[in-house]
Amino acid sequence: MSLRYRGEKRYLVPHPLAGIGDGETYGAAIIPGPTSAELKVIFSSGMENDDWEHVSVSCRNRCPNWVEMSFVKELFWDGEDCVVQFHPPKSEYVNLHDFVLHMWRPTRQEFPMPPKVYV
Repeated sequence: MSLRYRGEKRYLVPHPLAGIGDGETYGAAIIPGPTSAELKVIFSSGMENDDWEHVSVSCRNRCPNWVEMSFVKELFWDGEDCVVQFHPPKSEYVNLHDFVLHMWRPTRQEFPMPPKVYV
């Protein structure tokens, strides 16, 4: 199943690049998270020949934690979808926000996974 925002539409906000988006497959939202943190989310379904679905999640003064990232993952993907966070080579690292994490899912291929007993 592909990326789709399943949260409440009242949390959608305009984004400088996407405007309000379509609110389902691309856009931005400010969502009350499962902890006390407000989560700022930008999402895209891999449109216009882009091979990746993408969701970024940020908090105001810290990185999102596992519980928050899992909560957001379930807002956008099915429970059986595999999504990842990448740790790129230092030479390719870009940091535009100190407290943001990203989730990615390829759109044109199955994502390889290690054996289940290792995960």
